Amino acid sequence: SLFPCADVSVDGTASKEDAAVTDITAQPSLVTAPEHLLVIQTPAKEKAKEGETVVLNCHFDSPRHSPLTDLMVKWYKEDEKGQMDLLENNVTVLTNNSRFFMSGDLSRGDASLMILNVTISDHGIYFCEVTLPDRTVVTGDGTKLRIRRALGLFGIEESIGTIIGVVAAGVGGIMVLIVILTPQLRRCVLCMRQGSHQ
Repeated sequence: SLFPCADVSVDGTASKEDAAVTDITAQPSLVTAPEHLLVIQTPAKEKAKEGETVVLNCHFDSPRHSPLTDLMVKWYKEDEKGQMDLLENNVTVLTNNSRFFMSGDLSRGDASLMILNVTISDHGIYFCEVTLPDRTVVTGDGTKLRIRRALGLFGIEESIGTIIGVVAAGVGGIMVLIVILTPQLRRCVLCMRQGSHQ
């Protein structure tokens, strides 16, 4: 009969202690823990050809009490020339530039960037930066974008392909002239021989 009483009292004490521990640990975490925001850019490297459209992914998890639409998103690019802002407060900041767009849905934690008609000058490392309403700023690890030149004839770069094309056209033209003119030259030679025989 001692064991059941001991079990009850131990169980009762344990559940009270667990409840007290739970309350103590739960309350400070709500009050003192800083709001955490996770910004993920994947993949770390992206490739595109000139003229293509590319989407650079940026996804974030918001803290519980911040509506996703209240967050501000900024995209900027870093290259050998320095840093250039592309999007700020969720909109394009470049004047006369309609190639950079926010393609994601902020309400779903998607702040992806779309670049239309990429050019060689678009190469660089792109960073997605999310700002919470309390002005906490979190930046992703960046996505390195490499742009390949559009390929021309036989996979050779377009400028070289153009040169080869012009040379080939020139050589082809000369060959055509030789083929067309050869029979006429033979006739002329025969005419001259016949004329000399007479």
